[in-house]
Amino acid sequence: MELSTKQDFQALMHLFLDPLKPYYSEGKARLHLGETGVTYGQAAIELEAFSRPLWALVPFWVGGGSDPEFEEIYRRGLAAGSDPENPEYWGECGDYDQCFVEMAAIACGLLTAPEKLWDPLSDTEKQNLARWLEQINHHVIPECNWQFFMILVNLALKKCGMPYDPENLARGLARIDSYYSGDGWSTDGASPQKDYYIPWAIQYYGILYAKFAADTDPERAALYRSRAELFAKQFIYWFDDNGAALPYGRSLSYRFAQCCFWSACVWAGLEPFPLGVMKGLIARNFNWWLNQKMFDRDGILTIGYCYPQMYMAERYNAPGSPYWGMKCFILLALPDDHPFWTAEALPVPQLDALKPMPHANMLVARSEGRVTAYPAGVNEGHGHGQFPEKYAKFAYDTRFGFCASRSREVIYQAAPDSMLAFVIDDNVFVRKVSISHEIREDRVVSRWSPFPGIEVTTTILPTATGHIRRHEIDSAYDCEAYDCGFAVPRFASGYLESTADGAATARNASVSCTVSGSGEGTVIKCDPNVSLYSTNVSLPAVRYVIPKGHSSIETEVKAQA
Repeated sequence: MELSTKQDFQALMHLFLDPLKPYYSEGKARLHLGETGVTYGQAAIELEAFSRPLWALVPFWVGGGSDPEFEEIYRRGLAAGSDPENPEYWGECGDYDQCFVEMAAIACGLLTAPEKLWDPLSDTEKQNLARWLEQINHHVIPECNWQFFMILVNLALKKCGMPYDPENLARGLARIDSYYSGDGWSTDGASPQKDYYIPWAIQYYGILYAKFAADTDPERAALYRSRAELFAKQFIYWFDDNGAALPYGRSLSYRFAQCCFWSACVWAGLEPFPLGVMKGLIARNFNWWLNQKMFDRDGILTIGYCYPQMYMAERYNAPGSPYWGMKCFILLALPDDHPFWTAEALPVPQLDALKPMPHANMLVARSEGRVTAYPAGVNEGHGHGQFPEKYAKFAYDTRFGFCASRSREVIYQAAPDSMLAFVIDDNVFVRKVSISHEIREDRVVSRWSPFPGIEVTTTILPTATGHIRRHEIDSAYDCEAYDCGFAVPRFASGYLESTADGAATARNASVSCTVSGSGEGTVIKCDPNVSLYSTNVSLPAVRYVIPKGHSSIETEVKAQA
């Protein structure tokens, strides 16, 4: 899809949002998109789907766009959803309430497009909406990017002349500032892992705050802008020349939210790279996604990644969750004569072949535009599900994707791509979290235990054609282990697989992976729908016999794409 002019990006927004129109409730305060469940109730599920399109519609309106039907939906919906006497009332909030997340888009609408979302309301409707939003000041909020939801709500209430909590706002900002670690990276509060919640949450909201509070809090605004520019110099390494962004971490159902950080930079007037470079990153990422199977038959975004896929979903992925990606459309607030709209989309600039990112807990390699990240396996080890798959594999790659296990009972259901998988009594055990780790200039070293009585120190060494894995293993008993390569689509054009002494290969017309070592070469045919990229994949692997005591093994992974 051509993505150059403002009209092109507006048309893309309509492609995503117009299919939603038939599914709003009678009072317009709720949007029902599916039947799958999450950890919160139906009112919050339907509020989430209602609220998230505002991340695109609000900048669309700010930039001069008009869609009377959506304007009427959201004027009526805000009034109905915040009215305790209305059957579509969103409800009273409790601690850690999902409604707080969805308040953020509404707050940004009040801050930037009050003529669409605030001014048309009656005095009573304004009081109802302000009271419903202000609940966020009276409940416990998680120590993470959620603090920004409370910050944005208070900024909006203040601007609208409604009661707000300046002390709570200040406390929230202090918490956000305490998360900073370096090189533009923060933690997401108490969570140790670094993932897309830094660009599409901590950094994104920081850029919003820097714009909204430029006059009232200029020192912090300047700090957030400088951190965003610093972060950009690292985050660009996550983007493949073909438009894909690194598949890594949780909440990947938000898909093209991957590029919303660049959109926010353009909107805020930040230029860590020339406009053309950022335009290229945004346009290519959108087009990569438009080539995937992410819509259902009605044009509604699905839960999944390259196709509808529930194994990789988190417990908070409701049917409306993927519309978090609408944050990319903050670009639409730019005026018609902004230079972004006429800038040429430029390629990714020349970058280092190997980039240590100690504050992101990984080493990133680039080869012919392809991105391979070698993380240290830093994560909570539990939480929202599939954490070993999303954070603890040895390598994540923009051309191969990764697998989310169906079960840990048998190797083909575990689908342990890019892992050393120990098999004990037919159960599969992998690196869940590292006990300790080092990010060096040319390697990643981690110490981990897949199972009580087994401890492994793994050194990952990137090479020109892939990487080498060196494992020092101390085991309390005899067992076996599979050192697995990347997941290769099986039913693709030109698919072939082969095994030889100590080696295995799976390839098709697009990608190829060979794994070699001193064990037995094998190809694991995984259960369907475990890979983020393809519905059916195979894993080339080397099977090792692991004796009781100390042993050393070395495996080489070669990949082409």
